Amino acid sequence: MKLFDLSGEVAVVIGATGVLGGALAEGLAEAGAKIAVLGRNAERGEARVKAIQAKGGKAAFFATDAISRCSLGEAHEKIEATLGAPTILINAAGGNDPKVTVTADHPFESIQLADWQANFDMNLAGGVLLPCQEFGPAMCRRGKGSIINIASASAHLPLSRVVTYSAAKAAVLNLSKFLAREWATKGVRVNTITPGFFPAEQNRKLLFNEDGSPTVRTQAIWGHTPMKRFGDSQELIGATVFLASHKASSFVTGTDIVVDGGFLSQTI
Repeated sequence: MKLFDLSGEVAVVIGATGVLGGALAEGLAEAGAKIAVLGRNAERGEARVKAIQAKGGKAAFFATDAISRCSLGEAHEKIEATLGAPTILINAAGGNDPKVTVTADHPFESIQLADWQANFDMNLAGGVLLPCQEFGPAMCRRGKGSIINIASASAHLPLSRVVTYSAAKAAVLNLSKFLAREWATKGVRVNTITPGFFPAEQNRKLLFNEDGSPTVRTQAIWGHTPMKRFGDSQELIGATVFLASHKASSFVTGTDIVVDGGFLSQTI
């Protein structure tokens, strides 16, 4: 039995146009899965497809707005016609909007409700709710599916400055456990991965100065991380392939795998 062989599987990766989602898409492809690259940026999406194909994998890009159920539905139909019925769903879309970042000049009480809601829409509605509503029931009808939602270390304990992002990611953990329970007898497993600090587009300005030197925030993060460094996107692939494999993790649902260099284990 090849525990980590994903040959014959069709993986939908929402947010595969980003750094972390893209690494997960390429990792799943190397394990044998056919990849549906979903995102809003066609240039990045096609580049991701070419990167997968260059390594011998099979992939296709589908322009999708994850906050639109209609857009997700259209993508779903095209995926089934092009690659086959999805058996794996990776929800890796999300990020933090500067408009809801708390600073000395922009305190918590100045956050506007519309901006708060937009951030929740991006990380919770588009990040989990709508994609699971679209792809989950079809997986249940077929009796096979693995859904992996990307949470955050800030979902466990709220980080300074990114209060809205932290709250939305905490909701991701809760909703994922709800779905794991609801679909457990229908052949669909729902789990989460909690990354620690991985530099990506949405947090690079918080972590590095314009000259590339680490910010004060980065120094604080490294001081709180036993491994004294950031994670590399490739270091998320192992946990993802494990949870995606219907052989390796057939009795694993409702759990959260933390990949954070020890960040959540550190106190003082």
